[in-house]
Amino acid sequence: MAPEAINPLKGIALKLFSVVAFLGMQTCIKSAGPDVEAGQVTFYRSAFALVPIMAYLAFRSDLRAAFYTNNMFGHFKRGFLGIASMGFGFYGLVKLPLPDAIAIGYATPLMGVVCAAVFLKEKVRIYRWSAVAVGVCGVMIISWPKLSMFDDGGFGNAQAIGAASVLMSSFLAGFAAIQTRQLVSTEKTSTIVLYFSLSGAIFALVTIPFGWSALTFWQAFFLIASGFCGGVGQLLLTEAYRNADVSTVAPFDYTSILLGIVIAFILFGDIPTVTMLIGTAITVSAGIFIIYREHKLGLERKAARKATPPA
Repeated sequence: MAPEAINPLKGIALKLFSVVAFLGMQTCIKSAGPDVEAGQVTFYRSAFALVPIMAYLAFRSDLRAAFYTNNMFGHFKRGFLGIASMGFGFYGLVKLPLPDAIAIGYATPLMGVVCAAVFLKEKVRIYRWSAVAVGVCGVMIISWPKLSMFDDGGFGNAQAIGAASVLMSSFLAGFAAIQTRQLVSTEKTSTIVLYFSLSGAIFALVTIPFGWSALTFWQAFFLIASGFCGGVGQLLLTEAYRNADVSTVAPFDYTSILLGIVIAFILFGDIPTVTMLIGTAITVSAGIFIIYREHKLGLERKAARKATPPA
């Protein structure tokens, strides 16, 4: 539970606004076009996210304290994993229809469960393993029509690479989540958010020798806007978790697919396929079940702590 956790309705509202902000980020990146390099997109997303983040921290008189850390290496390790995940995700985003990229990205919480079990030695029971297996099946239903296009060449091959890139993004995001969970035990949320965008911008600069595109005015506009949207989304998400349990607000993340379908149809003419809708329904169901199990286990652990007398 969030430390304050006093206003669940406010938490849900902030979560929904964060979904809109992140969807705006994805829409801006897709609008910038496929000619912009993934490293270049990642730089703009990270660098310009710092503007709303630093302004917000300054408003809260927390900016100077946010720079203080005892684990700089941990922040940069988390930043490297997160930026690598973002780079693959952004590459896939411009190659795939928006709803497909969003839906395949729902594999991220599933990968988080797997990574936590393998690397953090967390106890994962049969219920969550079953949900992960079902969710992976859903992701494969969405991805397989794209992955099978590898031999088609041209547009089909681009979509296959895009699907594989989003899957890789989800896998790396699972590792990034592990690093984040290790950081939260000693670092403030504001510090983690600040150093993520800062390290992301620095790591993205390494991709300059691989070739950055000369941007048109509108490409630069959309990339800068994507950074602002991403930074605002991070702040809204953080505030959502201050006001409500993770298990309360997390299921609303799946509203992004509904908004994504509408935006993709209006702006890009993308029409969702039957396999995408079926796979999404399966994956979303598995994700919500995992959230429910986490919530139930959290209640059980809390009850056990209350029942245990102090030593």
